[in-house]
Amino acid sequence: MTESRPTPKFSWFVPIDGDGDRIGSLRAQRDPTFAYLRDVVLNAERLGYHSLLIPTRFANGSFEHSAPLAETWTTATALCAVSSRIRLLIAVRPGITPVGLFAQQAATLHEISSGRVDINIVPGGIQGDNERLGIGGSHADRYAQADEFIDACAQLWNSGGPLDFDGESVRLNEAIVSPTPSPPAPEWYLGGASDAALRLAAERADVLLCWIQPQDAMAELVNRARDAFALAGRQPRLGLRTHLVVRDSESGAWDAASELLSEAHPDVLAQRAAAVKSTAMVGAAVQARRVEDDRLGERLWNGISRVRVNLGTAIVGTPQQAADELRAYWRMGFDEFILSAYPHLEEAERIANDVLPLVRTEQAQRA
Repeated sequence: MTESRPTPKFSWFVPIDGDGDRIGSLRAQRDPTFAYLRDVVLNAERLGYHSLLIPTRFANGSFEHSAPLAETWTTATALCAVSSRIRLLIAVRPGITPVGLFAQQAATLHEISSGRVDINIVPGGIQGDNERLGIGGSHADRYAQADEFIDACAQLWNSGGPLDFDGESVRLNEAIVSPTPSPPAPEWYLGGASDAALRLAAERADVLLCWIQPQDAMAELVNRARDAFALAGRQPRLGLRTHLVVRDSESGAWDAASELLSEAHPDVLAQRAAAVKSTAMVGAAVQARRVEDDRLGERLWNGISRVRVNLGTAIVGTPQQAADELRAYWRMGFDEFILSAYPHLEEAERIANDVLPLVRTEQAQRA
């Protein structure tokens, strides 16, 4: 019932690839310097956003792949030190850092931030990206590894150790974490649309994070997720990740969407096409599918996927139209929304002031 649903949470995004009102060029208009990312974070905190997603990359994912990129964990640590209220949802790929070391790192950052850290586990990753660092393994292998990674880390946070863990990919011998995270410990977010992703989320995740799709496809995904969670004896918490292109008029919003790609470089277009060719990631393949004018529906546009890895779909329209779309997904069962728009510094204010109050109005009326 709607009355029992929690109040929706709205979060923002840290553009570690760089930023600007154009994407897909060889280099960003605004490099991802710490000074700029700090401004994005403090602005989002001032505007009342719940959390900030910091993605994980081993090469630039919105511009030419060798363009400047802010490393995830280092950036998150620095941003924790300069913020005071907003949470940080840090994307992590299992297998990059040994789980015993990661558990201590995350526990330490959790304490430094006064409990403001959550973890977004990314088992699949961008095609070929893990291999840049010499890390192999199939798509299925990485989900099995992620299962053991979360299990071992959670056990260490709960007990402090010494912990022995004898898995296929994770092995610990009297591992210790001290101090353990003050309750509540970091929550686990996991994204994906494959059967493997839904099974892992049902067993291990606190929140299943989904990339936006048209409402009929998303309703089908929600039903699959609920079935997977039911088999695990759990109730799902659902999060939605989407871009927004919002302007005062509908035509202005679509013009802005077109302008976003107006300086896309052929090299970047080729890099992004190669990144999803024959990918095993179900969600990435869905985001990158080509349709006429990149229009997935009346309000959804996936042109961003031409130049950006992973999420490539945006809600396009006026503040009221964008709010209507977000409310539709909220009614579907999504209670957390991780939003982004270019450039992230200025657009955070537009969305917070013009769109989110309209979403909250209906939620308050229904509650």
